[in-house]
Amino acid sequence: MAKVPPMPLEEAQAHLLALASPLPVEHVDIEGAIGRYLAQPLLARRTQPAADLSAMDGYAVTAGDMAGPWHVVGESAAGHPFAGEVTSGQAVQVSTGALLPAGAAAVILQEDLARQDDRIMLTGDGPLPPHKHIRPCGLDFRKGSEVIAAGSLIGPADAALAIAAGHKHLPVCRKPRVAVIDSGDELASDPETCAPHQIPASNGAMLLAMARKLPVEAWRSGPVADTLDALIAAFDEAHHADVIVTSGGASAGEHDLIRPALEAWGASLDFWRVAIKPGKPILVARRKRRTGPQIVIGLPGNPVSSFVTAYHFMLPLLRRMLGARYVLPMQITTRLGAPIRANGGRREFVRGTWNGQSVVPQALQDSGALSALALSNVLIDRAAFAPAGAAGDEVRVFLLQNGGIA
Repeated sequence: MAKVPPMPLEEAQAHLLALASPLPVEHVDIEGAIGRYLAQPLLARRTQPAADLSAMDGYAVTAGDMAGPWHVVGESAAGHPFAGEVTSGQAVQVSTGALLPAGAAAVILQEDLARQDDRIMLTGDGPLPPHKHIRPCGLDFRKGSEVIAAGSLIGPADAALAIAAGHKHLPVCRKPRVAVIDSGDELASDPETCAPHQIPASNGAMLLAMARKLPVEAWRSGPVADTLDALIAAFDEAHHADVIVTSGGASAGEHDLIRPALEAWGASLDFWRVAIKPGKPILVARRKRRTGPQIVIGLPGNPVSSFVTAYHFMLPLLRRMLGARYVLPMQITTRLGAPIRANGGRREFVRGTWNGQSVVPQALQDSGALSALALSNVLIDRAAFAPAGAAGDEVRVFLLQNGGIA
């Protein structure tokens, strides 16, 4: 049987995302919806503003009487409108956000006027056009219009907009349940008592932190021993998870048992190996169950490989299940601040530090180098066989949540 070549990144991502759908919708209060994704288009239940308002402090007058002088007949303050109607030769003092009195069509700024008792007159450059300094009814939105698109991430401004549009609750998708499993005989659960032949089990905490950047219910277990029985038992304990993420054991070595353990557990392999560096031996499997399918993402054990593949696969999958409008990571164009070497035969994600103007590759690019990863806030996207680059050359980068970039 011919050996199947590794998948290109975008093909593998599309394959993974096609396995999942947004989870069932629930309605939560506005505060609880912040940081989650809107599951359905949000339509305004009211018009904003509901009537013409003054945009400045000043005096409201009629459209046909812009030269003055005027007789002040009352005041309209925010929350306390003027009860009568303005006629020619009259003015009503208005404050910012106050309801425009009936009959008024313009607001003259108080600094352009002189007042003596109840009489005001222009001191500025002359009459202003009608409707100046007025926020017309429906300026922001009208009842029935879409104010927030489905799949939008709800932030503070969106929360305020939803409330202004007349909503107390928002539809969002249920939070995915995510189980993170560390595996490997070489892993020490306690970093303070790590023997020379061991390494601290850091991947689980890293992946858990990445998952929890999204609104999920996530937990971790392990380290799990490199035996079929131990791995199957760990999968059994995660039977209620929507997504299981493993770290380690996804390659083809004698002690890489994730694939056979998944098959013994009842999962079927969907794809294995992606043409990227670091992170080639990623695998994706599925398991049918009565309550809905489970998706398993098997990540490499090297910490940088684990991070990069989680960034490109775990996080987009979770966003898909959360109903996000945009699920793939953001990429921007910048310039190199230092030379970069020619690339090999796989698409590579080079760790780098971006200062907002240019990016400098980290000197250390080993897939086990956590120090370089922690200093990086971008992944420089290098195509297969890309030539060497010089300072000033354009490059594409993916933004990370490391190195001070939120």
